[in-house]
Amino acid sequence: MTKTALVTGGAGFIGSHLTDHLLHRGCRVIVMDDLSTGSPRNLEHLRRDQRLDLVIDSVLDGAAVERLVRRADHVYHLAAAVGVDLIVNEPAKVIETNIIGTDNLIKACAHWRRPLFIASSSEVYGKSHDLPFNEEGDLVLGPTSKPRWSYACSKAIDEFLAAAYYKHAKLPTVVARFFNTAGPRQTGRYGMVIPRFVSQALAGDPITVFGDGEQSRCFAHVQDIVPAVVRLLESPACYGLVFNLGSRELVTINELAMAVKDVTGSSSDIVHVSYDDAYEVGFEDMDSRVPDTERARSYIGFTARRGLRDILQDMVTWKSPTRDAKA
Repeated sequence: MTKTALVTGGAGFIGSHLTDHLLHRGCRVIVMDDLSTGSPRNLEHLRRDQRLDLVIDSVLDGAAVERLVRRADHVYHLAAAVGVDLIVNEPAKVIETNIIGTDNLIKACAHWRRPLFIASSSEVYGKSHDLPFNEEGDLVLGPTSKPRWSYACSKAIDEFLAAAYYKHAKLPTVVARFFNTAGPRQTGRYGMVIPRFVSQALAGDPITVFGDGEQSRCFAHVQDIVPAVVRLLESPACYGLVFNLGSRELVTINELAMAVKDVTGSSSDIVHVSYDDAYEVGFEDMDSRVPDTERARSYIGFTARRGLRDILQDMVTWKSPTRDAKA
């Protein structure tokens, strides 16, 4: 019998790729998205697929969530307020969307006994320097006076909710902490660095590096992350656990900017902008993010196979000259 998956945030970057993957596997898919950060354009290539049902609504609407969860066999919760710009400028929206929306999903899934995947973030590790980040490591967040940490805190609350419902209500839940994930359909509108750099390079504009550029990140291709998400929810041994999903290929942001120039053949200058000017006075960032992915490897055989150059080449191919340079 054909199964039905509910994907919240399914018109977003990762969510739309997950929708593609589930349809390819023969599932019916209900996408729930309020289009605040997602876009129907991400699903345009699927508009004739009768197995896809796009519902424009918010996870903050508990009644709507209840109706859609009832129709599904399993649920993937990716709807969230995302991006550093949004975190800094609209922290209340971030907190409400991430916590209330997740609470609605968990309660509905508990009621209808639906297995639930919850997308979390490497942000929960905060200012920890205990690299590589392990799922059982301590979380080190900054003060509540810094809105920067509201996203990390809200995602940590989501994880606590999942753990509580797994333990006390026996709800099948699995959480994945996404590290920096990139690829086609990702927008730079909310501060994501690779699409922003690629757009600037293709337009011949200065490539703007925030801070000194020596902060380092590991970038994974979305096509490596999405199949792992499905395997996690399909593996009962993973229920009740948290998994890091990401690449181990570490690069500084200065090196990333140079790589973008190389792949695009751009003559753009690389310029540095202070965090105070880019975001807000006193903005705090993480020096480095490196995931320990051994748990995901041992449980589902996860490995990030595509490298940074693969990501950049796919991003450049996706960004045609007719697209908005700010996309």
